[in-house]
Amino acid sequence: MLDLQRLRALHAVSVHGTVGAAAAALGYTPSAVSQQIAKLERETRTVLLEREGRGVRLTDEAQQLAATARELLAIVERGETELEERRGVPAGRLTIAAFASAARGLLPSVLAGLAAQHPALDARLTEIDPHLSVDLVAKGAVDLVVAHDWDIAPLPAPAGVEQAAIGDDLCDLLVPEGHRFAGRTAVRRAELGGERWICQPPGRVCHDWLLRTLRAAGHEPEIVHQADENPTLVALVAAGLGIALIPRLGRGPLPAGVVEVPLNPMPVRRLYALWRAGAARRPAIAETVRTLREHWPKVSAHTPH
Repeated sequence: MLDLQRLRALHAVSVHGTVGAAAAALGYTPSAVSQQIAKLERETRTVLLEREGRGVRLTDEAQQLAATARELLAIVERGETELEERRGVPAGRLTIAAFASAARGLLPSVLAGLAAQHPALDARLTEIDPHLSVDLVAKGAVDLVVAHDWDIAPLPAPAGVEQAAIGDDLCDLLVPEGHRFAGRTAVRRAELGGERWICQPPGRVCHDWLLRTLRAAGHEPEIVHQADENPTLVALVAAGLGIALIPRLGRGPLPAGVVEVPLNPMPVRRLYALWRAGAARRPAIAETVRTLREHWPKVSAHTPH
């Protein structure tokens, strides 16, 4: 008989692409995931993973078995949902994926609140970029996602995924002290040409928003520095190396040498919670979404600006 935990490990590798990423998502070590796959290979007498450069590739047999694993895990999820629904209280493990600034600025208070009110619920957080996390919830790799979109780039919800708005996160233009925009009450988007920009790498929602916005205003942005984390972007602005557009959530106090200037119209990104439609009846999902919405006004009211 096939072991469900080993099938779960194979499914995670198929979804996340590497043993290391699968281990991070499952809360295991990479060696533990490799051991589960090795045992599954012995049980099935089938080669499931093949070396490909520094990574691995799923064989055709592994792809087929991973698809079966996804179906079985969905059945297990339905069973767990029905049991939790009958009990009427949030319980069991709930895996949450959130983008970096939400993981830093919103989720700590939400997770603490859930732990205090629902001791039978084991909520676990993983930090993942929105363009990856939405696909992960659709595939059943995580239970709930906190993602965001921008006013000119709406977030599409895949088939079978439901979503609820959490709140709006405002964004400000950050410039070095002494910059021509420092001290202004507002800056229009049409004035942003000729600036040296600091932003996240290509493929990130913030990067795409900057390109679309400046090009719509008739400017081709000159991006001189790129970094994943907002604190790094702010540090580069503080060093006088360019300007940046940074959301308020999770930003923290600005260091000396950085000036915040409102952009007119002010950019807004909306936060969402997303989950699979099949899990919508689960009390843990409903309570987590409620808690996210409850904490958002408190978090946004204390966000630096």
